[in-house]
Amino acid sequence: MGNQELHHPDPRLTAERDSFIDALVAAHRHQVLEIGCGTGEDGLAFVAAGINYVGLDPSEENIHLARARHLEAVVGTPAELPFAGGTFDAAWAMDALVEVSNTDMYGVMTEIMRVLRPGAPLAIGLRTGLQGQDTGGFDSPRSDEMVKSLFEPHGDIRSFTAWDLADGAGRYRFLVLAKP
Repeated sequence: MGNQELHHPDPRLTAERDSFIDALVAAHRHQVLEIGCGTGEDGLAFVAAGINYVGLDPSEENIHLARARHLEAVVGTPAELPFAGGTFDAAWAMDALVEVSNTDMYGVMTEIMRVLRPGAPLAIGLRTGLQGQDTGGFDSPRSDEMVKSLFEPHGDIRSFTAWDLADGAGRYRFLVLAKP
């Protein structure tokens, strides 16, 4: 896709998003749900590629700002999605699951998979604290193996990449999971 106007602060994440969009277009997947859409920055990239987009965010202010960008967006959380089963061809969730505890992840992932069609890819991005570093927040240390184990029960992990964040701020994990 290569949309040069829309960039994440992390160029690696921009590249992952653009690659995901290219894969959706190539597979004729035309309906994407963004979980944790914020103000809709990524939504603009999906729409620019001709993909029907729906954003979801718990913040009414973010939803208002996303709608001001002419994006379809609704207030909600990944634990209780306001959509019928099998609605979406794909989903995009960058940092939307970082506050979900390991014990709650199974239920949240079951809910997300409910709204996806069979074979639908789900891209997940998680910022986590460094292994052994106690940040005191929800971005607690999770090893790459632990992150994979949280998602493997819900589908086939098609890709998994991880990189250290600048200034020792932790690690970022990006994976694409395909619904069975």
